Amino acid sequence: MIQRILVTPRSLTAEPHPEVERLRQEGFDIVYSSAGAMPTEDELLRLVPDCVGWLAGVEPITPRIVEAAGQLKVISRNGVGVDNLPVDMLRQRGVEIRIAEGANALGVAELTIGLMFSALRSIPRVDAGIKTGGWPRLRGAEIRGRKVGVIGCGAIGREVARIVIALGADVIAFDPARPNLDLPSNAFRYAEIDEIVRVCDIVTLHCPLPRDGSILIDRARINEARPGQILINTARARLLDEDALIEALDVGHVTAYATDVFDQEPPTSLALAAHPRVIATSHIGGFTAESVDRATRIAALNLLSALKPVH
Repeated sequence: MIQRILVTPRSLTAEPHPEVERLRQEGFDIVYSSAGAMPTEDELLRLVPDCVGWLAGVEPITPRIVEAAGQLKVISRNGVGVDNLPVDMLRQRGVEIRIAEGANALGVAELTIGLMFSALRSIPRVDAGIKTGGWPRLRGAEIRGRKVGVIGCGAIGREVARIVIALGADVIAFDPARPNLDLPSNAFRYAEIDEIVRVCDIVTLHCPLPRDGSILIDRARINEARPGQILINTARARLLDEDALIEALDVGHVTAYATDVFDQEPPTSLALAAHPRVIATSHIGGFTAESVDRATRIAALNLLSALKPVH
């Protein structure tokens, strides 16, 4: 009997990737969810029961889905986040979890820098104004000499820190492990989150959700933020208190929020996404040709090594 592998990332269902299709040569049948769309729970409940492997994206994988996945041996993410997985339940059922470590780091880091410049120079607002016949000239700010807070110094955060320092900014970072990033000490130091939020002109998030389920940038931290701060989020929507953020944007306490992530994608409410001080992208941080190729190659190899260990 041919073993089946489920493939659900939107970047791979919209256009099948050669690295995924190559799994057929290893004797697997490839099952795709709906092309280019986030699969629903009902669709996953229908597709997963006979699958031994799953190349998964950011779609929520609920306990009901895990219960239905009676043959599942491994979930291979084409990224590094596992917030969408019931990790403890999967491990109890003997399902291995593998990630594509560092595969999309450069793509997400470069988007982060793009969002910083978009916010500093109001690029989306100026572009929109010209397209409607106007000639808006909004005074911007330069990144050189700014204090940039980087929360989370994994593969993405450290790349953002490196680029920002090369552009002439100073970085104040938080990471519980405080890894040595080999960055110049006159432009880089570690601090606690409260200090970063209080003193930095720009704060960018590159960390997982707190294990206790709390909100990292909560109302208190947003209220304590340096006036006029720019917030960048290419990590996870639930890291911030959305209601408190909207209030801060309304009064200009936070100048701009640039984000690539929403709690629901696409967002069902536009209260945040359509706010005039928000710059929004559609979860495209790792959606570059290079990042997709790297992540897909690693994810496919992870499936093979788990399902055919002698390979």
